[in-house]
Amino acid sequence: MFLLRFVLGWVCLVSLAAAAPAPLLVLGDSLSAAHGIALKDGWVALLEQRLQASPSPRPVVNASISGETTAGGLARLPTLLAEHKPALVVVELGANDGLRGLPLAEARANLAKMLAAIRAAKAGVVLVGIELPVNYGPQYRDGLRSMYRGLAEEFNAPLLPFLLDGVALDPDLMQDDGLHPNAKAQPRLLDNVWAVLQPALHGLR
Repeated sequence: MFLLRFVLGWVCLVSLAAAAPAPLLVLGDSLSAAHGIALKDGWVALLEQRLQASPSPRPVVNASISGETTAGGLARLPTLLAEHKPALVVVELGANDGLRGLPLAEARANLAKMLAAIRAAKAGVVLVGIELPVNYGPQYRDGLRSMYRGLAEEFNAPLLPFLLDGVALDPDLMQDDGLHPNAKAQPRLLDNVWAVLQPALHGLR
């Protein structure tokens, strides 16, 4: 009798694990890692709350690291895909490449490899872009915009052109460094991402 109960219990656990929805993975930098604010107040944590309250709840894995570049994200991605087997990956990288003035061709190549790997893993993808301060000059800033647009077209990926839209120019929503949004800004960031993410969530495993 004990053995029968053990086997039945194990079968139930396996069935529940198999039925659990695959997570959503966020691969980003400090803008997604809640830099300078409580982690629970960041837009990724707010996203998980929204998803858990939805008719189709889904866990969220936040693999974002402050200071992350496209090269760092590319290096970490294979392990993250293998470990979490996400249904969809939100890629929010490129800001630190831009702030360091790294060649955009290298950033584009890294992002392209990431998007290809995500597609090969049979996961959906949403690409999140960023704008640079005006002191970086129009040529570099336009090149960054073109990079995100081109990748979105090449991989047929939904694109949010500017994560900080409606936030970056409002001092009440930015931290003192002028680069990172404060806690008050996080719901707006979530709304920006949600507008692109919500359609991509339909039909996920």
